Amino acid sequence: QLQLVESGGGLVQAGGSLRLSCAASGFTLEHHNIGWFRQAPGREREGVSCMDSNSGRTDYKDSVRDRFTISRDNAKNTVYLQMNNLKPTDTAIYYCAADPNVYCSRNPRYLGQGTQVTVSS
Repeated sequence: QLQLVESGGGLVQAGGSLRLSCAASGFTLEHHNIGWFRQAPGREREGVSCMDSNSGRTDYKDSVRDRFTISRDNAKNTVYLQMNNLKPTDTAIYYCAADPNVYCSRNPRYLGQGTQVTVSS
């Protein structure tokens, strides 16, 4: 079965940190562009960060740049999102994504089931 499974979400106070993990099964992440999305209650899903499969280029949503870091461990077939200095506005369900062809795809081929991140003030 081809799937992405996120973990690492939870409740944290403002200014705290979390590291989200996303493990792939049934396919190899190494040759996929990867990314993270989030969706807050009552809002549309938005792109947070993405990484190119070949060049390693990364991009971030303006509001998380310098606080979040996307990375991958090909040996573990896992993607990470390190989130520092979290703010209440970061509260959302976070989804990891992978696409074999499109960088920063708005409709990736693979999308995880999501993990809840809640930041208290």
